[in-house]
Amino acid sequence: MHFLLSNDDGYEAVGLEILAQKMSVFGEITVVAPDRNRSGASNSLTLDAPLYAREAANGFVYVNGTPTDCVHLAITGLLDNMPDMVISGINHGANLGDDVIYSGTVAAAMEGRFLGRLSIALSLAGEDPTHYETAARVVENLIGKLLVDPLDHDLLLNINIPDVPFEQLNGFEVTRLGHRHKSGQAIRMKDPRGRTMYWIGPAGPGKDDGRGTDFHAVYKSKKISITPLLVDLTRFSARERISGWVTDIDI
Repeated sequence: MHFLLSNDDGYEAVGLEILAQKMSVFGEITVVAPDRNRSGASNSLTLDAPLYAREAANGFVYVNGTPTDCVHLAITGLLDNMPDMVISGINHGANLGDDVIYSGTVAAAMEGRFLGRLSIALSLAGEDPTHYETAARVVENLIGKLLVDPLDHDLLLNINIPDVPFEQLNGFEVTRLGHRHKSGQAIRMKDPRGRTMYWIGPAGPGKDDGRGTDFHAVYKSKKISITPLLVDLTRFSARERISGWVTDIDI
């Protein structure tokens, strides 16, 4: 097996190092990750500047771009031997509900769809998570299962792991995405030159976070949440209504 690993926390992140250590047991690994923290980069590609791929002392390749850049570049230019699976993480913090829209972690895994390979986004859910060994053991168990009982090759899985000791986990739950309340207000400040600047406000708390959601599984049940994601954003239920709505528009 050949695994392509990436993240959005940057190539020096603890979670990526631990993930690489665990995955090296199962086969060949290639790490291509951003040169710095690119959390919130979503699926953006860098189209207005060149990308440079450099190799760190530990063999990780780091790129002056987004998580999507990293996986895209690996697939289309860097690698001669295509990977069997793309894994992104282990992210420092949750990617639950609406987070997946902004998440560079999820975006890196989503880019694996170009390969038509199973892709996984892994996140350690907590305000300032520390139990990376818990996440590493979960990854180890998941990959062990996948090797003997493979899933569909084109799946994208968003996995969130509670930030607790491994012994306190209550198993797995297959979930749907919940929803958050709207984000907090942007924070307005003055820079040292007296100019107005803004910080994006914090993410809102869970709103749709009842049973069956990823929020509930992680925070209420201490379960590992696995949410299968679609790349197709088409709202099929609205197509018939909109088809009728446009019929009398002059053009």
